[in-house]
Parts: sequence; C-alpha cells; structure tokens
Amino acid sequence: MKDTSDDIRQKAILASAFQAFSKYGFRKTSMDDIAKGAGMSRPAVYLHYKNKEAIVRELTRLHYADKANAVAAALKNAGSISQVLNAAIQAQMEGMAAILASPHGVEMLDTTKSMSTDIVEQGEAELTLLFADWLTDMQAKGRARVFDTPHDTAKTITASLKGIKLTASSAEEFEQRTRQLAAMIGAGLEVR
Repeated sequence: MKDTSDDIRQKAILASAFQAFSKYGFRKTSMDDIAKGAGMSRPAVYLHYKNKEAIVRELTRLHYADKANAVAAALKNAGSISQVLNAAIQAQMEGMAAILASPHGVEMLDTTKSMSTDIVEQGEAELTLLFADWLTDMQAKGRARVFDTPHDTAKTITASLKGIKLTASSAEEFEQRTRQLAAMIGAGLEVR
C-alpha cells in the first residue's frame, strides 16, 4: 500500500511541473523550478522522479486515465446519439483548449508525443475501444448506423480528434472544430 504522504508529494510535483512547463516550456523548465513550485528540495523531487522525462510520462499516463474515465462516464448518459457523442467528445477534449492557449502548449504536446509515444498509443487505443463498445451497443439497439465496423468508426472519431488537437492554430479554433466534428459525426450516426 502506498504512503499517503508520497501521493501528496507526487501530486504536488506533477502540478508544479505542469505549471512550469506551461509557463516556461519543457526545455527551459529545470528540476529546481519544479521543486520550488512543489515546496520541496530538488533532491526530494528526485526521490519520486528521476528526471523531467519521467514526470512528462507520468503526466501523460494520468491524462489518459482521466480522459478514459470521463469518456466512459459520458457514454453512459441518456440522450440521443448526437448528445451522448458530443458529451463524450467534450469530456475527452476538456482542458485541451487551455493547453493550446498556453505560450508553450504546442511544445508541451510535441514533448509528450516524443517522450511518451507508447503511453499515447495505449491511451488512444483505450479511448477508441470505449467508443467502439458504445457504438456496438447502440448499433445492436438500432440506435446508431455504423460505417464499416464499430471499431473502424471509433478509430475515425479518435483519429479526427487527435488531428484537430495537432492542427488547430488557436484554442478558439480547436473548440470550434471539436464542436463541429461532434455535430457532424453525431448526425451521421443517428438513425432517423
């Protein structure tokens, strides 16, 4: 069983690192910056994470765990296919506009992608599976019209969201394109 004080320290380190990466960028953030923000000494931070890369990997893992929980909960909601899909997409993308609005948001995304490729791939696969399971259920109930297979349709949803995240030039564009995608896919899946 994990020590509660260790959990508190790790959360403080991760929150401090996220703030420092947002403010200074990954390259310019030092372990001292992270330690100061967490109210700890640098050697104390090293007891939990061996370097900034390990911190980025943990932030990425926690991000995907949080998003999987949020999407799973949203997909259990009642409503039309469009409403449920929109809620799930919004749950998956919540907080991304703030990252993109950060002066170092693009650098943060690039750093995450390059240092945590395996975690990103696993997280995206889990999100795809959540959408695929939901689509399978909705198709079986005659509520959704799926193109190819539920998994193929789910992969199109998650790949499209990833594409918007990587290509939006501003937080506003990101939010607008995400809403538009949710509406278009929802309308296409809805059985009328």
